[in-house]
Amino acid sequence: MELLFFAYRDFVGDPDRILAQYGFGRAHHRVLHFVDRYPGLTIAELLDILRITKQSLNRVLKDLIEQDYIVQKTGTSDRRQRLLFCTDRGTALAGDLIRVQTHRVTRALADPAAVPAEGGLDGGAISAQNFLLAMIEPEERAAVRRLMARRARSVAR
Repeated sequence: MELLFFAYRDFVGDPDRILAQYGFGRAHHRVLHFVDRYPGLTIAELLDILRITKQSLNRVLKDLIEQDYIVQKTGTSDRRQRLLFCTDRGTALAGDLIRVQTHRVTRALADPAAVPAEGGLDGGAISAQNFLLAMIEPEERAAVRRLMARRARSVAR
């Protein structure tokens, strides 16, 4: 569980740094990601995907629309529907965010730490644990291993 936490922390940390330059947060990222990947997504579909309240979505969506990252269009078959699309600016930002995350995953899969010769968490074969460890910043891995070893020692007692 700790590896999942640390891998997630670093996985979202990359786009967090980019988003901070725009005054955006993780909620903005999630909305931008799904609207970019699924052009024409309805508000209802997005609410279902993100499992957030309409009030939470409206705040984030308002920011993205006002700053020209997303546009909202009326549905063609149902005029009550609001369809969401990324602008060119939104597509560019979504692309930057997914690139840093894809780079981290690709690097983790290619990292020798993902398949250690010895001393690995599972004796050397590729595993979810080794992949998650490789997702963590290399300079943080030793500290994570020490923390996990401490837990293992306390459980063994």
